[in-house]
Amino acid sequence: MIFRSPYPEVTIPETPLTPFVLARAQALGAKPALVDGVSGRAISYAELAEQVRRIAAGLAARGLSKGDVFAILSPNALEYALAFHGVALAGGVVTTINPHATTEEVAHQLKDAGAKFLLAAPACLEKAVAARTASVRELFVIGEAQAGATPFVELLDNDGRAPEVEIEPRADLAALPYSSGTTGRHKGVMLTHHNLVANLCQIAGTGQFTADDTLICVLPLFHIYGMQVIMNAGLYAGATIVMLPRFDLHDVLRVIETHRVTFAHFVPPIMLTLAKQTVVDNYDLSSLKTIFSGAAPLSAEIARACAARFGCQIKQGYGMTETAPGTHMAPLDPDNVRCDSIGWCVPNMECKIVDCETGAELGTGARGEIWVRGPQVMPGYLNNPTATAQTIDTDGWLHTGDIGYVDAAGYFYIVDRLKELIKYKGFQVAPAELEAVLLTHPSVADAAVVPSPDAEAGEVPKAFVVLKTDDATRDATTMAEELLAYVAARVAPHKKIRRLEFIEQIPKSASGKILRRLLVVRERGM
Repeated sequence: MIFRSPYPEVTIPETPLTPFVLARAQALGAKPALVDGVSGRAISYAELAEQVRRIAAGLAARGLSKGDVFAILSPNALEYALAFHGVALAGGVVTTINPHATTEEVAHQLKDAGAKFLLAAPACLEKAVAARTASVRELFVIGEAQAGATPFVELLDNDGRAPEVEIEPRADLAALPYSSGTTGRHKGVMLTHHNLVANLCQIAGTGQFTADDTLICVLPLFHIYGMQVIMNAGLYAGATIVMLPRFDLHDVLRVIETHRVTFAHFVPPIMLTLAKQTVVDNYDLSSLKTIFSGAAPLSAEIARACAARFGCQIKQGYGMTETAPGTHMAPLDPDNVRCDSIGWCVPNMECKIVDCETGAELGTGARGEIWVRGPQVMPGYLNNPTATAQTIDTDGWLHTGDIGYVDAAGYFYIVDRLKELIKYKGFQVAPAELEAVLLTHPSVADAAVVPSPDAEAGEVPKAFVVLKTDDATRDATTMAEELLAYVAARVAPHKKIRRLEFIEQIPKSASGKILRRLLVVRERGM
C-alpha cells in the first residue's frame, strides 16, 4: 500500500539552487539575513546576495570550474553560508566536514571527494593543514591570514561579475555531505541542485515558517539538518537566522531571549536538556512559537514537557541526508499535531511500510521498514554503486532502514532502526521505546539501550543510564533495582530491561543520534 501526502502538491521549478534560495534578496534589502549570535555581526539580504556573487567571481578567478569540489571544515559561522552559496553559484560542489573529525577522517573525506579547495575556521586550521591532500589547490581560512592559508575575505575583492555557468539542475551536484547511510563507513551523498530545490519547495509546502520568523541555528551546518532545513529553508523563506558555533545552554537561551527567536530547530538531546534544566526558568522565552525536533526520535513525554514549559508548539519531522533531507513533517495546524508522530509525508512524494522479513507491503498500523520515493531522493553515493544499489532499488524506492508505522489519518511514527532492534527470544524489542520509558523516571537525566549477548535469549536489553546529579550518590544497586522495576511495570514482559549500568554520559553524534555502536563495543569488551 502506497501512502501519499495530505498536503497539496507543490510546483518544483527547474532552476539552480542559489538563484532560487536568494530570489527575494534584493526585495528584502536591509533586512538581516544572518546574525552572529556571539558577536552580533549581521549580514543583510542585499549584502548576502552581493557577497555570494563576489565569492563566486573570486573562486572562478582562482580556477574553480563547474563540478569542482570545495570543502568546508568549520563550526557554524556567517562565512559558512557565504561560501556554500558562492561555490554553488560558481557551479562547484560543497562537501561539508565535521570540525570534530580526526585528521585521518578529514583526509579521507578530502581524498574521497576529490576536493580542490578547502575552507577552515581558525580553530580547525592545524587539522586542515595536516589533513590536506594533494588534490587541494588552495586552503582558505576565516579571519586573518595565517601561514599556508589565504584569508577567505580575499575572495570578495572583485566586481562580482562571475562567469555564467550553465547548470543542469537534475544532473549537476550542489552538495556532497557524508553519511553512514543505513550501514557502513561514511559515504559521499550526491545531492543535485534539483534535489535541494525540490525539498525546499516540499518544506515550504508544509508551512513551517515565514519571513516574519527569526530562527536560531545552533545545529551544525555540516549536517544536512542545519544546512538545508535551517540555513537554506530559512533564507528561502526570508527569515532572519541567528547562528551559534556550538551548543551551550546559556548561549541558546540568551539568543532566544535577546533576538526574540520565534522558531527553533533542535534535536532530542537539546529537548531533554530544556525539559529538565532549572536554569531555563531564568530566561524570557515567550517569543517562541514553535520548536521543531528532528534527526532522532523524540519521546512524547519530553515533547509534552517542553510544550508545557514553553507554552509553544512542539513538532517533529523526519528525513535522511540521502533525501535532502525532509520526508515527513508535522502539520502546521496545532490542533493536528501529534507530539509522538513525525507527521505526514511532505508533498510530491510517496511512502510505504514494508515487512522486514518478506518484503510485503503493509497497511495502516503494521510495523515495518519505511521506504520513500520522491524528487528529493539522491541519485546515489559517490563512487559507490554497490552501496547505492543496497539503498535505492530499481523502482526508485529508498530503503530508510528505519522501522515505523502509519495510522489511519496518515501520521507516521518511528519505532527504531532496523539494524538496532534487539532480538529477545525471537521477539523484536525497540531500544527507543525503552529509552522513552526510562526518561520519564524523575531520577534519569539520559539513557540508551543496547543489545547484550545472552546464552539463553540470544540478546537481552541492557540500559546505560545517566542519573541526575542529586541522585548520583544513591546506592547503585538500589537505584538499579528501582529503575528495572519501573520499566517492567510499563512494558510487555519480553521488553523488560534485564541489565543496567550507570554511566557519566551517553555518546551521541553532532545531530543528536545515540552512538549505540560505541556502547555495544563497550558491552562486548571489543
